[in-house]
Amino acid sequence: MSINLPDVTSSENVASAAPLKWVGMEGIAVPIQVPLTGHETANVSAKTDVFVSLDKRNAKGIHMSRLFIKLNDILGVELLSGETLTRLLNELIASQEGLSQGAKVNLDFELTLHKKALLSNEFGYQSYPIGISKQQINEKMLTVVSLTIPYSSTCPCSSALSQQALSDAIAERFSGDVISKGELSQWLTSTGGAVATPHSQRSYAYIKLTLDGDTLPHFPELITELEGVIGTPVQTAVKRQDEQAFAKLNAENLMFCEDAARRLKRALENDKGLLDYWFKVEHQESLHAHNAVAIDFKDKEDGQSI
Repeated sequence: MSINLPDVTSSENVASAAPLKWVGMEGIAVPIQVPLTGHETANVSAKTDVFVSLDKRNAKGIHMSRLFIKLNDILGVELLSGETLTRLLNELIASQEGLSQGAKVNLDFELTLHKKALLSNEFGYQSYPIGISKQQINEKMLTVVSLTIPYSSTCPCSSALSQQALSDAIAERFSGDVISKGELSQWLTSTGGAVATPHSQRSYAYIKLTLDGDTLPHFPELITELEGVIGTPVQTAVKRQDEQAFAKLNAENLMFCEDAARRLKRALENDKGLLDYWFKVEHQESLHAHNAVAIDFKDKEDGQSI
């Protein structure tokens, strides 16, 4: 068998000479190791896109298989970090032997975290979609991290209307000026005391953060921080005391989508490590068949996703 196999990429002339911004592959399955607390790591499966620029005008194409091999050799083996991604980008560029000056890698995966109940000893697991896009063009690095945070939102207007309905029902049920504490308590905990309840909805914050340098955020800490900013993260396993505590937590954090958006905006504006941000909060309403949405961003003039 001949070992001199034809290399069309190197030997054939290009029909129309022109550079191309990005050439590569999408949707490659790669196992990655994500740092957790201490020395713990999570082994997850990521869908990965990998590209290089084709800067040599007369080249017919890039060396595609070299991208695949470098991806497996580096990202499939080493712990995920900003430094690992930087080394991968440099190796991708070097693998093209002068054809490319830039490289880009996109990762999409779900990170599953251990979540403790609010009061009891119960726990469960919550998955968070995460995306990482890092590119290098002429030795300049840029990283965009995206993540989705689910939370609960209780409508302030609905809460006020429910309280008013309860107040009216109390006035109708108890005609005297003095109400027995025991009688009132018994009525409130009966079926008749359930006059009205405010509507709540599962909600989502879709966040994109533009970072400078090699450092990636520690994802468990970032998720916990953002959940704390919003105030009402969704729960996993719960007992009755946990569910009651969650109801109280929602009552303490009544919010329209504008309220949730302003909480996020304040936190992101105070983060000096960000070059840019974009986010959308989406309240999937139970009252309406449509969603309530708020969008904000730092530097993008058109308001589109970065």
